[in-house]
Amino acid sequence: MNFDTIRAVEWTDHGLKLLDQRLLPHHHEVITYTDAADVALAIKEMVVRGAPAIGITAAYAVVLAARRRYAKSPRTWKNDTFQDIERLAHARPTAVNLHWALARMQRLIEGLWDSPEVALLAEARRIHAEDIAANRRMGEFGAKLIAEGKSVITHCNTGSLATGGYGTALGVIRSAWSQGRIVSVYADETRPWLQGARLTAWELVQDRIPVTLMAEGAAAHRMKQGDVSWVIVGADRITANGDAANKIGTYQLAIAARFHGVKFMVVAPSSTVDMAIDNGSDIPIEMRAPEEVLSLNGHRVAAMGADAWNPSFDVTPASLIDAIVTERGAILQPNAERMRKLMG
Repeated sequence: MNFDTIRAVEWTDHGLKLLDQRLLPHHHEVITYTDAADVALAIKEMVVRGAPAIGITAAYAVVLAARRRYAKSPRTWKNDTFQDIERLAHARPTAVNLHWALARMQRLIEGLWDSPEVALLAEARRIHAEDIAANRRMGEFGAKLIAEGKSVITHCNTGSLATGGYGTALGVIRSAWSQGRIVSVYADETRPWLQGARLTAWELVQDRIPVTLMAEGAAAHRMKQGDVSWVIVGADRITANGDAANKIGTYQLAIAARFHGVKFMVVAPSSTVDMAIDNGSDIPIEMRAPEEVLSLNGHRVAAMGADAWNPSFDVTPASLIDAIVTERGAILQPNAERMRKLMG
């Protein structure tokens, strides 16, 4: 089985198409964007989410921006497009792939003089294709670390919906399943946006990989049963010492895993590694609206008058991570020295 049939981001002659992930799994709606400002809003409002997918989306948004700006003013299009890039950069602060992709597109723009669309589109497509290829490699590297016969736990969504295709942590799970190394997957529901319930469970069902959903609070008790060998998660930013920022709830999973002797794997492309940041304490953590916690699917569930604290990410220290897997390979017990070797 291919395990790679879903695409959240697609470029067409009519514009950039994004699968609206806010509506899954009950509604499958694709929105076409022709304006970079609208794409920035789509990133902010989580029409598209997942660090690699955000980076790819932003790269295509730069194509839209340059096309519009060049048509309006061939003399000032560069500076105008740089303003659009700045707006895109502020859409989500934690995911480093967004800034990495935008910086790559901006470097290309600086060397262009004539109509920019063809060159920029080729670069955006290259970023997209490289991500899918990297995910396939990570899937193989990560799967080799998993002994046969047990289940794994994953958190949030790290599959085709969060990437260019195949997935990071879910890519490892797909590869491990195809090789007979795991027997099933436990997926955290991942409050408050329920990415595990709505997206990860949906992807695994499409691929006919056995998936059991559970509340985050049930994960430690599941590990205690003895049938889980690994927790496998993605990352939105990995620092120079191997600390990893990921969806809120990941840190407590790592603590529970260490206590129960369950190994903990972080899977992300090298574009997620930020060697300019020494450790996780310097990662900017996105704070989102309290209403996301106080409500569920637009309906208030909390007592009126209650407030909510809603960080979108937390940071797992490298000391709790058994393996970091990128398309360059896997490193065990990550630290600053091993990260430097990995990143060259």
